[in-house]
Amino acid sequence: MMTRKILNGTILVTASLVGVAAFLYPFFLPQPTVPGALSHSSDAPFLFIVLMVVCLGAVLTNLSSGQINSKIIAVLGILTAVNAVLRAVPGPAGFAAVFFLPILAGYCYGATFGFLLGALSLLVSALLGAGVGPWLPFQMFATGWIGMASAWLPDLRRWPRLEVAVLTGWGLGWGFAFGATMNLWFWPFVFDPAQTALYWQPGLGALETLKRYAAFYVITSLWWDLGRAAGNALLLLLFGAPILRLLRRFRARFQFQVQPAQRAGGVGACQKIVTCRKPSS
Repeated sequence: MMTRKILNGTILVTASLVGVAAFLYPFFLPQPTVPGALSHSSDAPFLFIVLMVVCLGAVLTNLSSGQINSKIIAVLGILTAVNAVLRAVPGPAGFAAVFFLPILAGYCYGATFGFLLGALSLLVSALLGAGVGPWLPFQMFATGWIGMASAWLPDLRRWPRLEVAVLTGWGLGWGFAFGATMNLWFWPFVFDPAQTALYWQPGLGALETLKRYAAFYVITSLWWDLGRAAGNALLLLLFGAPILRLLRRFRARFQFQVQPAQRAGGVGACQKIVTCRKPSS
């Protein structure tokens, strides 16, 4: 069990470090900022391949170790398809229903499942028509992180109202965090000489970079992200509890282990099925 946890953790940490490096490395290069430059057009294919290898490795590792089974993989496939369709649901401002299921599934099924659902559903939705471009692996990383981080929330099923309230606040916060993160995939590559206070330039210190990014975010993204955050919160508030019950029902049916149990009186032995609690990864 401990070995499986370490292996799962290593896979997720490796993927996350690659994603963080992909978002941040432009800030450490003395590169010129060319208006209209197609950011990350050269390294996006590499990042996409890394993500696919990580996802495949996570699935195979958990299957071979017994951490998940074919039925759970089927649930992952179904939820991925559903979430890809949810991305196409129209809404005001930056509303997107695509974050609803990764938050709940990550909270219920664990960090590995949440990361896979977030990343793969963005891939499927892109192939279905949302658009494939150098931004795609960054969207996959960011949405995967939402599902992964949701597994870190404490299990609050004993207090259903508190559970829904916490998940609602969590979704609200991620609505802003996702937008703030995704801006970084292109922000170092754009520049407007008429508005230098909003853009990054090589040689800027960390504090000045943060000031400029804060101004850029407030002017260009805050209102859009407000719609996304409000949509997340509303969906979790209205549908979080029933969807969690459904997910837990599937988990109880599909994820179990068999343990020997003694008959009354100590004569012979029988087997009992013990349903698993919230996975650790």
